[in-house]
Amino acid sequence: MASPPPRFGATPTADGVHFALWSETADAAWVSIFDDEDRETRRIALDRGPADIFQATVPGLGEGARYGFRTDGPYDPATGNWFDPNKLLADPYAVAIDRPYGYDTRLAARREEGIDTAPLMPKAIVTALPPPVAPRPPIFVPGGLVYEVNVRGFTRLHPAVAETERGTIAALAHPEIIDHLKRIGVGAVELMPIAAWIDERHLGPLGLTNSWGYNPVGFMALDPRLAPGGLAELRRTVDALHAAGIAVLLDVVFNHSGESDALGPTLSLRGIDNHAYFKTIREEPGTLANDSGCGNTLDCDHPATRRLILDTMRHFVAQAGIDGFRFDLAPILGRGRDGFEPNATLFREMRRDPLLSDRILIAEPWDIGPGGYQLGNFSEPFLEWNDRYRDDVRRFWRGDPHSVGDLATRLSGSSDIFGQHGRTHSRTVNFVAAHDGFSLADLTAYAAKHNEANGEANRDGHNDNYSWNNGVEGPTGDEAILSARRRDIRALLATLFASRGTILLTAGDEFGRTQQGNNNAYAQDNAISWLDWQGRDVELETYVARLAAARAACPALSDPVLLGSSDVDWMTFDGRSFESEDWHDPRTGALVMLLHLPEQPERVAVAFNRTSETLPLALPAQHGHLWTRLDSDDANFAIDPRSVGYLIEKESS
Repeated sequence: MASPPPRFGATPTADGVHFALWSETADAAWVSIFDDEDRETRRIALDRGPADIFQATVPGLGEGARYGFRTDGPYDPATGNWFDPNKLLADPYAVAIDRPYGYDTRLAARREEGIDTAPLMPKAIVTALPPPVAPRPPIFVPGGLVYEVNVRGFTRLHPAVAETERGTIAALAHPEIIDHLKRIGVGAVELMPIAAWIDERHLGPLGLTNSWGYNPVGFMALDPRLAPGGLAELRRTVDALHAAGIAVLLDVVFNHSGESDALGPTLSLRGIDNHAYFKTIREEPGTLANDSGCGNTLDCDHPATRRLILDTMRHFVAQAGIDGFRFDLAPILGRGRDGFEPNATLFREMRRDPLLSDRILIAEPWDIGPGGYQLGNFSEPFLEWNDRYRDDVRRFWRGDPHSVGDLATRLSGSSDIFGQHGRTHSRTVNFVAAHDGFSLADLTAYAAKHNEANGEANRDGHNDNYSWNNGVEGPTGDEAILSARRRDIRALLATLFASRGTILLTAGDEFGRTQQGNNNAYAQDNAISWLDWQGRDVELETYVARLAAARAACPALSDPVLLGSSDVDWMTFDGRSFESEDWHDPRTGALVMLLHLPEQPERVAVAFNRTSETLPLALPAQHGHLWTRLDSDDANFAIDPRSVGYLIEKESS
C-alpha cells in the first residue's frame, strides 16, 4: 500500500519540529524561527527532496514555536516569478497564527528595495493537533433552514454574551444564542469566512476594515479576532451546536488570496509558487487572471492547489466536526483551461474522499470569469444558491407585472433550473436576502442603494435590487409607511418558509435588521452591520418562529423533491383552478398553492395575496375534513392585503 503523502507545514516530532514546504519553481527555501519578542533567532535552510518538497527537522523546537517561510528563485513579475527572500511567507498549512494580518504598503515592496517584511507579518505557531473528532454523518438534511452568520457582527452587541466573548466563535455556544436558533428552526449555521484574512489595500486610507473575511491569506488558520481560543474554540462551539441538533457549515474562499493583483502584497502563495497556485492569462504568464474580481484567481485545476483545498476541508472535518462547506464564487473551483467543468477533477476528488464524500456542499454558482454564471450546472451532491429565486420573489412582492408564473416555479423547487436531464430533486438554496446586498427589511425601505459610508461615492454594490420603499426613502416616522413595511417583510419571510427545498436566512433578518440602505457592507465593522439585539422586532421574531413551526409540521413545504403536476393545484382565491389567462394576466396578484403529497396525509395550502385588498379564501374541502390556519390563531380565512396565509386540512372531529 502506498504511504500517505507527507504533511506539509510544521509537525512536532520526537526529534523537534519537521517543516515541509512544496514549491516546483523555487531554487531555495528556509524556515525562520522567532522568539516571543518577534525577533528572528534562526534561519534554517530546507533541503529539496523528492516531489519538490523542501523540508528539514529542527531539533530543540516544540509546540508553540513561531515561524515563517522564505524562498528564493528568479524575480521577474513580468514572467510571473516573485521570489524574494526578504519576504516572510505565511505557511499555507499553518493551523494557528499569533495575530491578525494588517495591510502595510511595505508588504508589496519590490525585491530591489530590500525590505524585510518579517516585522509586518503574523507568525505561524507550531501546533500539535489533538486526536480527530469521532466521525459522524452531517446532521443537516437538505430542505432545512440554513442560517448565515457574520461571526463578529452577530454577537458584538448581544447583552447576554460576556464582553470578552462578543464577536467570537465561542459566543455561538451561549445558551441564549442556541435557544434563539432552535426557536426559529435553524438546521445549520453557515459561518461566513473564519480563516485569517487581510484588509484590501484601499480600505486603510478610508478608515475602514474588512468585516466579512472574503480576502484570505491562509485557509486553515483561524482569524484570532474571531477565535482567540483557536481550533479548540471552534471545536467546542461545534460540539455545543451539535448537541442542540444544529449543524455547522463553513463559508470558504478557495477562489483567490488576499495578495490581490500585481500591485498587491506578497504574503504566502505568490512567494511560494505563483505559477502553480494562480491562474494567468493564456500566453501571458505575468498577467494574473481576475475571475474573482479580487485581483487574482486560484488555479483549482493544479494538483498543488487541489491538495491544499482538500487538506483544508479534511482538517476542519477531522479537527472540528464541520458538517459541510459553502464555496464562494464556486465556478472557479471547476474551471479548467477550456471553461467550467461540472465533473472537474477537484469535484471528483471531493466525492470519493472518505472524510468529505458525505459532507453538505453548497455552491455560489457564479463569478465574473468566462462562462461565470453556472446556476443549475453543478453536479450532485452540490446544492446551489439560487439568485433567480431571490429576484423573482422580490419582483412579485414589488408588484411587477407578469411575475406570478415565476413565483409558482420558484415555490415548487425551480424545476426549470434543477429539473434538467430527468432529475427529480431540487438542489436549490432559496433566499430573499443574504450578506451581499440589502437586508430583508431594507428591501421594503429603500428603492436604491446608499453605500456612501463605503467611501466609493456609492459606486460599489449592485444597482438592480428589485426593492421598494413604500413611499419614503429610508427612515420615516409615518406609521402608515412603517406598517406597510412590516407587512411586506412578513410576506417575504412567509414566502421563503413556504418554498420547496433548502432555505437560507441571514442572521437578523428574522427580527428586522437594517444596514441603513447599504447593500455592500463588507467594510462596515460597526453599527451598520452589527446586530441590534436590544432593538430587535420581537413580534416579527415570534412570527418567524411560527413560520418555522408550520414548515416543520408540513414536510410538503420543505421536501426537495420537485413538484409535479399531480402534486400541486394552483388555484384562485375562490377555489377555481388557474387557467392560461390567469397566468398571463399582468395584473394577477393572488395565488393559492394547494399541495397533496404522499409524504403528508393532510393537504396544505399557502395563499399569496399581493393586492391592496383583503381577499376571502374559499378552499375545496374533502368530505369529513376542515381547513385551519397554521400561521395564526385567526379562524378567519380572509387573507389580509399583501400577506401570506398557511392552512392545513385535517379530519373533523
